[in-house]
Amino acid sequence: MTTQAKAFAKIFRGEASFRKSVGGPIEIAQQYGGKWDWFRFWMLTGMLSMVLAFMNLLPIPALDGGHVVFLLYEMIAGRKPSDKFLENAQKVGMMLILGLMAFVLIINPLLKAFSN
Repeated sequence: MTTQAKAFAKIFRGEASFRKSVGGPIEIAQQYGGKWDWFRFWMLTGMLSMVLAFMNLLPIPALDGGHVVFLLYEMIAGRKPSDKFLENAQKVGMMLILGLMAFVLIINPLLKAFSN
């Protein structure tokens, strides 16, 4: 999981390109290669599982990390945020996730296709 944290840090510092660092299902399938290899299959599957676990812990309201942030706020402030605030935060978090999915699945492949 430290590898993903270091990769995120490189993206935020500008040392790595976000656009080149993310890939959709086609890029993931290409990583498995054309020849079946059990070791490679399980290593990549395990890595994908770890990446998903790390992403789920990001402090985006619609993900588990966002729920942890709200629970920490509740512990520190002694009261929970209003239901309206939580609802709006969930909407914003969902829009962030959907925007990222649209970028990875639609926009980035189009940019790669037209840049070649």
